[in-house]
Amino acid sequence: MVLYTSPFPNSFLSVLHSFSWGLIFPCYWLADRLVGSFVPTTYEKRQRADDPCYFHALCIIITTPIYLALLVASLPFALIGFLLWSPLQSARRPYIYSRLEDKNHANGATLLTEWKAAGNGKSFCFGSANVCLLPDSLARFNNVFNTQARAKEIGRRIRNGASRPQIKIYIDSPTNTSISAASFSSLVSPQGGDSTNRTVNAGIKRTTSMEYKGDNCGSNNSEDSREDKSGAGEPNEGEENTCIVRINGEDNGHMSDTETDTVNGQAHASGAAEPSLEGDTEISKTPNHKQKEGDSGSLDSYSASRESLVKVRVGDGTVDQSTVNNKLLYKASIMKKTSVRKKKHTDETFDHEISAFFPANLDFLCLQEVFDKRAAEKLKEQLHHYFEYIVYDVGVYSCHGCCSFKFVNSGLLFASRYPVMDAAYHCYPNGRGMDSLASKGALFLKVQVGSTPQDQRIVGYISCTHLQAIAGDTTVRCEQLDMLQDWLSEFRKSTSSSSTANPEELVAFDVICGDLNFDNCSSEDKLEQQHSLFTHYKDPCRIGPGEDKPWAIGTLLDPEGLYDEEVCTPDNLQKVLESEEGRKGYIVYPTSKNHSSSQKGRKASLKGNGRRIDYMLYTEEGLYLEWKVEVEEFSFITQLAGLTDHLPVAMRLMVSTGEDDP
Repeated sequence: MVLYTSPFPNSFLSVLHSFSWGLIFPCYWLADRLVGSFVPTTYEKRQRADDPCYFHALCIIITTPIYLALLVASLPFALIGFLLWSPLQSARRPYIYSRLEDKNHANGATLLTEWKAAGNGKSFCFGSANVCLLPDSLARFNNVFNTQARAKEIGRRIRNGASRPQIKIYIDSPTNTSISAASFSSLVSPQGGDSTNRTVNAGIKRTTSMEYKGDNCGSNNSEDSREDKSGAGEPNEGEENTCIVRINGEDNGHMSDTETDTVNGQAHASGAAEPSLEGDTEISKTPNHKQKEGDSGSLDSYSASRESLVKVRVGDGTVDQSTVNNKLLYKASIMKKTSVRKKKHTDETFDHEISAFFPANLDFLCLQEVFDKRAAEKLKEQLHHYFEYIVYDVGVYSCHGCCSFKFVNSGLLFASRYPVMDAAYHCYPNGRGMDSLASKGALFLKVQVGSTPQDQRIVGYISCTHLQAIAGDTTVRCEQLDMLQDWLSEFRKSTSSSSTANPEELVAFDVICGDLNFDNCSSEDKLEQQHSLFTHYKDPCRIGPGEDKPWAIGTLLDPEGLYDEEVCTPDNLQKVLESEEGRKGYIVYPTSKNHSSSQKGRKASLKGNGRRIDYMLYTEEGLYLEWKVEVEEFSFITQLAGLTDHLPVAMRLMVSTGEDDP
């Protein structure tokens, strides 16, 4: 299958489309600004609290006639542009595939060789988030604003979280079998070019990493400064800035001198960084999976969690090694105490947490509600600092492909560190109400993640979707879930080049990500909870229909509280969500029928730990028979605090080949 790198099959149609949109855009922009001026967010209301009450009204009185006059003047041009734009959509392709052209930062081909090196399997990390990148006037109804700046900052935070170096502590203990909440970015074994770091003792049960904090000493983001910092002492391409410390299970927490020698490089404490909506930066000279100099501004919490008491980073400079060792030992003791608290769910087979960062080494990212095209471009530019392959501007416009007129696309965006082999999009034809104006649907992707010693391709399937949002439309969502399964089955058949007798491809995983707009606890969502999708795909957060696991929390935030000081930063939001009382004030809950509509300070009956409408599902069906897929980690992420009204989620899958190490 050919991947579409441009929205139209030839340059003439592309130019004609650009011309028609150029006629429409002034009218679109003026209407967006006009409506947005009457819908202030709670943040703007607080900013204006100190201004005289008449000041904002005076601004509205002055600007509204200007906007209206310009809007009326632009309408004839917009009408001509629309008459050109609408029929062109019948020739438009359903998505745009973007691949990073700079070979200095492209490492997708290098990642494919890691499967051979791993031997007995490999882990893959998936992330999903609803980022609410609507036109600004519509985004304000969800209490978020400044869509263009938010798009840049969202992309920056995601790549900063995913590309940060780590310091990993490997704990070998017969009693400590639970990971602390210090970090989500743990792996079964270190991945990198250093063979000494790849060796893991057989007795190790869990891995834990201490979070990385960016270099806050300088604010110069120029290319010269980055080149200087990426010179001497820079690890080889494909190698992580990882400091590894092995700790045995003795209660005294003693670490031998030989164990401390595993520290790779110098380490020193780092300070805090404040969030900013600053301008774009050039791509660094370092490989795209490493932390970029000047990117630390978005790592804006002083600690990744309450247990992250020690912050160190690999870098230049000198520090007393004994001081570092003492901090590491203290950190290890804190983690052992924390594990006692987390062992209340001893039957869980994987680690789970609320994290202030996106997981390190994030492989695949599925985003929803990237509706604004200019914001999508800005987001893509930021994500390309880390992800080599991106599929965006997914969907159809006008009357093409669906039964009703579509003003905006599907809002889906997919980013990958691994090569995309095939992609397909389908539009849900049964949207209702406001949702019918968007071409909501499902994006299906096939990625290559490795190859066997016999040169058989190892592939995976990922589906990204966004279902009907209007409450009460349960039958619509169930129909869309039916279509999702049928389309996915057709996509797998049409893109498979293997046969049972001669398998040219081995399927490693099949994952579904997205905002399904129903939760597993609301009585109004019983039909969706019992859908056949959950008999074929597993939800790591779910016990059964109507019941979530005790540690699972809601992903839909209360929009009114987005800018409260208690939750406006990733670190603060993480701390609030770790508390049951804190969650009640800032997460939307499924409620009983006699429950009042007030959100904060409520004491009425609540179900579960909040409305969890963002899902990550996986299946063991249709995979290579000799392989086994298990969830290794699951995380609820707060790094986009203040930028969207959803919590991102992430899941790491371990694909085991069944071949034991010698």
